Amino acid sequence: MFGDVVDPSIKLGSQKWYTVPLSIVAHVAIFAAVIIIPLMAADVLPTPPTMMAFVGAPPPPPPPPPPPPAAAPPPKVQPVPVSNPNAAPVEAPKEIVPEAPSVPSTAGVPGGVEGGIPGGTVGGVVGGLPEAPPPPPPPAAPVRVGGNIKTPTKTKDVKPIYPPIAQSARVSGVVIIEATIGADGRVKDAKVLRSIPLLDQAALDAVKQWAFTPTLLNGVPVPVIMTVTVNFTLQ
Repeated sequence: MFGDVVDPSIKLGSQKWYTVPLSIVAHVAIFAAVIIIPLMAADVLPTPPTMMAFVGAPPPPPPPPPPPPAAAPPPKVQPVPVSNPNAAPVEAPKEIVPEAPSVPSTAGVPGGVEGGIPGGTVGGVVGGLPEAPPPPPPPAAPVRVGGNIKTPTKTKDVKPIYPPIAQSARVSGVVIIEATIGADGRVKDAKVLRSIPLLDQAALDAVKQWAFTPTLLNGVPVPVIMTVTVNFTLQ
């Protein structure tokens, strides 16, 4: 056998020409039987699980909501018949009945005045109209002028007599006096608020002779208190 390898020319003519192709075909057939045929048997291999096998099944859909309850029909309102004796009849009467005589307007409650209510007058109010409340009594003490109390108007003015001693001393000025005027408008009292000693008495004597219009409060003359001034000027 080794001799053939060393010397290839030995027995070359004795081999057949188809030996090499047959050998190639035999090797190809063996390769196909070993490798290709198992690959073609796909139905034998196990099928790998799909990805959907690991996903849980979706929950079933919720049941539909129950239908709303049927609304109750509104209660029927029965019309209330209105009984009006003065209303015109709907149907014609079967017979005509004479009307009852009406009560005369002069007839009234027994013991009343011409058909009126006892103690009343014809066309008047029961018991008569209420009398107006009496005006409030005038104040006992004099009220001070101001606000609703208006200053009375002087109707009589008397000039003061300048004292000779005051003229000799060259004294002049204004004396302020608080005068109380009665309901008749005459000065009832007077007192000095701002004094000039040599002129005070002359000022008081003059003011006590003054007269004013009566001061009214709620239509009633009332005494008032007001402040007056007496001016003394040297000639």
